[in-house]
Amino acid sequence: MQSRHPIRPPTAPTGARRALLAALSMVLAAAPLPAAWAQAATAAAAWPGKPVRVVVSFPPGGAADQIARAVSEPLAQALGQPVVVENRAGANGNIAGDHVAKQPADGHTLLMSSGGTVSINPHLYARMPFDPVKDLVPVAAAARVLVYLEVHPKVPVNDARDFLAYLKANPGRLSYGSPGNGSSPHLAAEMMKAQTNAFATHIPYRGAAPAMQDLLGGQIDFMFDPGVGLQHVKAGKLKLLAVGSPRRSPQFPDVPTMDEAGLRGFDADTWFGFYAPAGTPAAVVTRLNAEINTVLRSPAFGERMAAIGGIPSPMSPQDFAARAQADSERFGALIKARNIRGD
Repeated sequence: MQSRHPIRPPTAPTGARRALLAALSMVLAAAPLPAAWAQAATAAAAWPGKPVRVVVSFPPGGAADQIARAVSEPLAQALGQPVVVENRAGANGNIAGDHVAKQPADGHTLLMSSGGTVSINPHLYARMPFDPVKDLVPVAAAARVLVYLEVHPKVPVNDARDFLAYLKANPGRLSYGSPGNGSSPHLAAEMMKAQTNAFATHIPYRGAAPAMQDLLGGQIDFMFDPGVGLQHVKAGKLKLLAVGSPRRSPQFPDVPTMDEAGLRGFDADTWFGFYAPAGTPAAVVTRLNAEINTVLRSPAFGERMAAIGGIPSPMSPQDFAARAQADSERFGALIKARNIRGD
C-alpha cells in the first residue's frame, strides 16, 4: 500500500542544520543505551528460544530437587519450551552456583538453590569461586521449608524437652546429619547446641536425601530434616519431636516448635528459589517471576509442598533479595560465633 503522503526529495541542509545534525550525531554516539535497551527488548520478546535448564544445587530426592521438578512441568507449558532439571551437587551449592553464574545471561539457564548459596556460603568460605550477589540475580522465591527435628527410634526420648535434656546429659553420645557444612539444617543444630550448651557429632552429607537414608538406618541419631523424611514419620519409622520454625507446621499442628520446647526465638526455616546469571534481561526476569509465581499459587504445587512440609512463597524479585539479605545478616553472626567453616 502506497503512502498517502507524497515523498519529497530531501533538501540540502543549511549551515545551521549541518551543525545541528553533527551535534546530534555526537550525542547519539555518546549515548548508546537506547540501542542497548532496544536490543534487550528484542531478545526478551524472542525468549525462550530453546529449552530452559534448571540447575539444582543438591542431589535428586532432596527438597531443592523436588521443588524444581514440581515447578518445571507447568513452567514448560507456560513458556512453550521444555524445562530440563539438572543436578550439580557439592560444596553446599557452590558448584551449581558457579556453573550458572558463568552461563550466558539469556534466561535459558536458572539456578534452583537453598538460600545458603547466597546468604550463608559467603560467610563459610574464605574464597568463593563466584560472587553470589554480583554474579547472580534473584528471579523468584519458590517455597519456605520448615525443618523438623527427627530422631531414630533407638534414641530413648519421646518429646523435645526430654531430647534436649538427654542431649545435654550425654555430650558427644549422639550424632546428627545434615545436607552439608553450613546448610540450614546444620545451622539449626548449631543454634540448638549454642542455646543448650550441648555437644553432638556433626556428620555432613552431600544433600538431605543421603543423610535421611543414614538416619533411617540408625547410622546417625537425629537430624533437622528439611522435609524429605516426613513420609517416614507418618510411617512410624522416625520420631518427630519439634519444628524449627517460629510457628507450628500446618501438616503437624500437634507438634511443638523449638521455641515452645524452651529455646526462645528459635527460627531455622530454610527457603528455596530461582536465580539467573547477572545481566539477564529485566523483561525475562519479570516474565519468569510472573510465570513461576503462577505455578506457586496453584493447588497442585501446594499439595506437592505439603508432602515435604513446604509452604509456597510467591514474591517479587525485590522481596526475594531482601529476604536473602536478612538471612545473610542473621546466619552470618551465628557462623562467626560458632566458627563454622565450609567443606
